[in-house]
Amino acid sequence: MSASTEQLETLVRELRKAAGAAAEDEDSQPYGFYLGERELGASLGATLAAAGVEAEGTIELRFHPLSVFRVAPVTRCTDTLFGHTAPVLHTAFSPDGRLLASCGGDCTVRLWDALASLPRHTCTGHSSHVLCAAFSPDGLRFASADREGEIRVWDAATGRLVCRPMTRHKQWVTALAWEPLHAGAAPGERLASSSRDGSVKVWSARNGRMLFSLSGHSGPVEAVRWGGAGLVYTASRDRTVLVFKVGDGPDARGEVVRRLTGHSHRVNALALSSDFVCRTGGMHFGAAFASAGRRAAAPEPMPSAKTAAAVVAAAAAAVAGGTTPAAADPAAPVEYTPFHPCPRAMVDAAKAKWEEFRAGAGEERLLSCSDDATLILWKPESADRPVARLTGHQQAVNHIAFSPDGRLAASAGFDKKVRLWDGFSGRLLTTMHGHVGAVYMVAWAPDSRFLASASKDSTAKVWRVEKGFRGRALHTLNGHADEVFALDWSPAGDRVATGSKDRTMKMWQH
Repeated sequence: MSASTEQLETLVRELRKAAGAAAEDEDSQPYGFYLGERELGASLGATLAAAGVEAEGTIELRFHPLSVFRVAPVTRCTDTLFGHTAPVLHTAFSPDGRLLASCGGDCTVRLWDALASLPRHTCTGHSSHVLCAAFSPDGLRFASADREGEIRVWDAATGRLVCRPMTRHKQWVTALAWEPLHAGAAPGERLASSSRDGSVKVWSARNGRMLFSLSGHSGPVEAVRWGGAGLVYTASRDRTVLVFKVGDGPDARGEVVRRLTGHSHRVNALALSSDFVCRTGGMHFGAAFASAGRRAAAPEPMPSAKTAAAVVAAAAAAVAGGTTPAAADPAAPVEYTPFHPCPRAMVDAAKAKWEEFRAGAGEERLLSCSDDATLILWKPESADRPVARLTGHQQAVNHIAFSPDGRLAASAGFDKKVRLWDGFSGRLLTTMHGHVGAVYMVAWAPDSRFLASASKDSTAKVWRVEKGFRGRALHTLNGHADEVFALDWSPAGDRVATGSKDRTMKMWQH
């Protein structure tokens, strides 16, 4: 009766291996155990007591694999993408993994066919370094922002502007965040931006108009996240994280509902346990969430990714010369691509995905990281006190990311370490050594079994998260000639993209 879930997992793995299952796959396969509809907690005895089971007799337990969408680790460079003439500063896959956006110091944004590793569009018009790019969760548009404070929204099919540039920021834009598809009255339309000018602004991607500004910080704002519960989270050099309740409709505004304090230095980045759910919107890659953020059996795949591809194709056909890059002649009149609304089927799929997440994982959890070498775990929907302070890094923590299933979190530090944390309690699980330079970014595989990291040492590494949550380095991705600034793992799971100071992009696959 005192058996733990770890002991039950070991028993199931041994039985399955004896029945012919591959040992390597079973060793990293987590399982969930259920007594009726109740998931087992820390031990079988505690679950039986909570369920009121006291009499002796036969107890029937069910188990399910928690990683039904299994990703193969990337091991080799399949393509080097040339085109940028200055360091690549950021890269991001589209929600369905078909497209890749990259931006950098050459003032351009480049859109690539991720499946063929071929250029699609070169988007020009920025007058300074382009620092970040982000796809809308329906995959129909992507936004880019530069050091001059300008934001541009591009059509993913044509590479042309969707609306006039957004120019109300007075200093460079540090981050972009789209409103999740399920959350707003106009899905795929609202975009938030944070800036060194101390403000956060919310825009309409339909016409480029600023809808409202979120104020409250006394220093530059370094990060913004738009959560799934109608909240916007911002992090600043003033050492605070603000939580805004954002309204909907034409007269919408945002108000501060919580001020989260605890860091002793600037806050560099934020991560939400719902990031993957909000990012992929109506796309469905076969993963389902169970209680406590653990993933159970997958439902039938939803057709939303195909719907998105069809809408993108239709948009391209509707614009003359649909593959023409953005106009490079500043004197020529700008031709805007019409704003195509998100398909209703995709919005419905996004709502179902969000409800599934909420039913299993509960409220969103937030992580913040700082130059004070700590992370803080919050439950910002309901409390302004931290759940835990996460210590272990010896220098500034530059980036953090929750695993897609929300069970784990990874952090990248200037101390050359990647650390793995429990996503619910904040407990340090392991420290992963291997990089010989500062680690800039981390990115999770969509099945939460692998993690990639990018470093100043000119390499990226792929780590395996094994049973017991011990991180093991699987592969070092060599090939770049300088620091690796940009990293993303495709939501489809089949490839990783890296971007470097050496002005190249690389695609990595199994």
